[in-house]
Amino acid sequence: MNQILLKNISSTFSKDLISWYLKNKRELPWRDTTDPYKIWLSEIILQQTQIKQGLPYYLRFIKNYPNVKALSMALENDILKMWEGLGYYSRARNLYKTARIVTNDLNGLFPVKYSELIKLPGIGDYSASAISSFSTNEVVSVVDGNVYRFISRLLGISTPINNSKALKEFKEVTMRLISKDNPSDFNQAIMDFGAVICKPAIPICNNCIFQSKCYAYKNNKVFDFPFKSKIKKPINRYFNYLVFVTELNETFIEKRHKKGIWQNLYQFPLLETDKIIELSQVIKYVKAQQNIKITEKSVKLFNDENIIHKLSHQRLTISFWIINVNNIKSKPVNFDNINSYPFPRPLSKFLSIFKL
Repeated sequence: MNQILLKNISSTFSKDLISWYLKNKRELPWRDTTDPYKIWLSEIILQQTQIKQGLPYYLRFIKNYPNVKALSMALENDILKMWEGLGYYSRARNLYKTARIVTNDLNGLFPVKYSELIKLPGIGDYSASAISSFSTNEVVSVVDGNVYRFISRLLGISTPINNSKALKEFKEVTMRLISKDNPSDFNQAIMDFGAVICKPAIPICNNCIFQSKCYAYKNNKVFDFPFKSKIKKPINRYFNYLVFVTELNETFIEKRHKKGIWQNLYQFPLLETDKIIELSQVIKYVKAQQNIKITEKSVKLFNDENIIHKLSHQRLTISFWIINVNNIKSKPVNFDNINSYPFPRPLSKFLSIFKL
């Protein structure tokens, strides 16, 4: 990092940044409140999520659960169902855990101090900083993906942002730059600037008020920042969902209890393999493991092409096998009611197009 550059910009940086923000800030519903519950809800929803995608979810959550007590009294299934399509479902589970802790252990009073917020499930440094700053103006800086990109380009910081040391370094830098009088607007501003001006693929350098001081721009290295260490190749997994169907339009679904992807969401019985399999292997598995008599005529592959679903460290190849049976011994679920259950996105997309 260029310490001389940091020293040179630090005297006017916060003033210039906040001035830009007040003229260009985006109008967002969670910016019109200091309610820590609403701010917390928005921050959790917007983790790993773009504003345009997260906004409808925020509005639905506020409508259905206007305060933390209402959220704590919901059923986890209802929360997961409302979260459906956002991904990273651990956020929704932690949302529920935190709501119950605040309601039952903290007398319904949502914490506003960083030191208290950081102890709650699903709240890390970024969320705790944002909630405390936006609700009570606590002087603590936020560091998200937009901040990493903007500050690394501005100061030429080459520390990989997926390195464990990065947060501490960027936190120290932003704490030197933050406005002590107006930390809330500063934090909103630095994130907005990264999102609107210092964008990843198409940064608007010509509109950047820091262009003349920016290390990356002056050295023609804008696209070299932020640095990232090499990431391991994603693991390939092959999911075969067994969609049993009866003449009464009933099927069987199960809940994923194991830790990992999609915990506590529902799915059709899953056959996971180490490669793409044929019809004969599905029939053999069903006869052996499900103890159901079926023939080739009663089994059909729904998707002509394999469905590819990419997660952060996994690449799923998904097939849906439709299996017609006479009856289902376990608790059957009618297809007319199946949409009341929370499913992972690939399954909810399948259900949206599957016709009996």
